[in-house]
Amino acid sequence: MKARTESLIELDGAQGEGGGQILRTALSLAMLQRRPLRLRNIRAGRSKPGLMRQHLICVHAAAAVSGADVSGAEIGSTALEFRPGTIRAGRYAFRIGSAGSTLLVLQTVLPALLRADGRSELILEGGTHNHMAPSADFVATAFLPQLARMGAEVSMTVVRHGFYPAGGGRIRIDIAPATLSPLALHERGAALGIEATALVRNLPRHVGERECDTAAKRFTLTRREVQELPGGPGPANALVLAARFDHVSEVVVGLGEQRLSAEIVASRACDELHAYLAHGAPVGEHLADQLLLPLVLSSGSFVTGRPSTHLETNAAVIRAFDAAAIDISPRPR
Repeated sequence: MKARTESLIELDGAQGEGGGQILRTALSLAMLQRRPLRLRNIRAGRSKPGLMRQHLICVHAAAAVSGADVSGAEIGSTALEFRPGTIRAGRYAFRIGSAGSTLLVLQTVLPALLRADGRSELILEGGTHNHMAPSADFVATAFLPQLARMGAEVSMTVVRHGFYPAGGGRIRIDIAPATLSPLALHERGAALGIEATALVRNLPRHVGERECDTAAKRFTLTRREVQELPGGPGPANALVLAARFDHVSEVVVGLGEQRLSAEIVASRACDELHAYLAHGAPVGEHLADQLLLPLVLSSGSFVTGRPSTHLETNAAVIRAFDAAAIDISPRPR
């Protein structure tokens, strides 16, 4: 999987699930270890291999934060060399210019900025609610509270929501450097309730009401709300379901699409949340992915459901850097 020439590390982007997470995790670890990286077969497992716009912005962001020298950073490139320098705190702004995920850019540079020599501010423009990527609600409600438990001081503000296909979202993240404490997340704790929030923009309010009605038929809701967002590019809709517990929260987002009824959007989100509630583990599939890199900065353990290919691929990249010993094994009964 890896080969070294002095401190250079080489990775094959076709391994595991063969997607963009290999690139993002490798960039994060290269910055943390100040280690040159050569990556080939980038996103070989996708229908359109190579760097897309949002992946390219992740590379640019990592280069800016670490003063890296980069070659191969262009749309469609399947090979990249990244030679980082010193991580630098500062105020950074990156615009994806599409509905590409702003939160995946954050995921790439956050570990490095937690190790920077001062406070940093990120301004990211693009998508805040995307398919196949963490949403702003998930990061704010599920992920950042776990970082806070580890001692991190990271706050996020959604200035403007951005949905596929127009994008146009804007988020601001303030990050203080921190030495993270170990995390032990083995139980959910007492149930605090399930909340439903429907986001609608340039759509009738009843779309959100119907989504909340559908969720209320599946779960006993402690709160339900329809938020009518300020006008922006095109119609947009999302149903956000949050299951809160003493030690953890899980957030599921159903994204509205043309030709999909509000009831179908909500039912799919409810099915996903039901699957989380049924397996009993505190950490859901997507939070498991997000927690791996913070645990590299400290240590710890968590219990999740059946490991996804995404999680196993992410763990393999971390092992390739010898960044941490990761054991993914069944929980003793």
